[in-house]
Amino acid sequence: MQAWILSSDSAMADFLAYVARKAGLRLRFRSAAPSLDELEENEHPDLILLSLEEVHTAVSVIQILRSSFQAPLLAIGEDLRDRDMAALLRAGADLVLRSPVDPNLLCAYIAALLRRVRSPVAWALPTLEIGRVRLNPANHTVQRDEGPPVRLTPLEFRLLHLLMSYPGHVLPTETIVDRVWGYGEAGSKELVRGLVSRLRAKIEPDTAHPQFIHTVPGVGYLFEPPND
Repeated sequence: MQAWILSSDSAMADFLAYVARKAGLRLRFRSAAPSLDELEENEHPDLILLSLEEVHTAVSVIQILRSSFQAPLLAIGEDLRDRDMAALLRAGADLVLRSPVDPNLLCAYIAALLRRVRSPVAWALPTLEIGRVRLNPANHTVQRDEGPPVRLTPLEFRLLHLLMSYPGHVLPTETIVDRVWGYGEAGSKELVRGLVSRLRAKIEPDTAHPQFIHTVPGVGYLFEPPND
């Protein structure tokens, strides 16, 4: 499996390379701020590790990467405020960590993300169709009404499949973190909120007034389509 490392700091790039190799990954170093023209469509990284000093630059880079690649993306940075981490998650990062981080912990996070990529059973799951939403596990796409299929990232797929498997039932944030990311500890609400925000952008007609994925304040989320 191959990891891309994008970093504006050589010391951080070396640290990420050390941890990625420890996790058994082959490495490819890319420009810290790639343009669409630099990205090769025939390349498919299994994991993207991103470290940039400027948050607004990192947000732009994540958006560029997400326009072409669905691989799990882990962003890491120093002195990140909560709002910075939220912005990176909304842009498309699957996990955001503050530096410095213990290499063993980072390796465990990487392993958790890669478990979702390595999972061989998604293709065998049945298609889920609830209301006007159809989720196809074979190709990780979701379709609303008669619109075109929209491709989901591995984490987006896992979240939507989880929610659609329990329609009308509220799933606590901690349960979502455990089932989607595979962490045994209580997870960050911002982590889930960022993933929900990206998923809503793909299936909701109006993200300001969600029709399918609903927030239950202080508890979690549920999937409940409107009664047409």
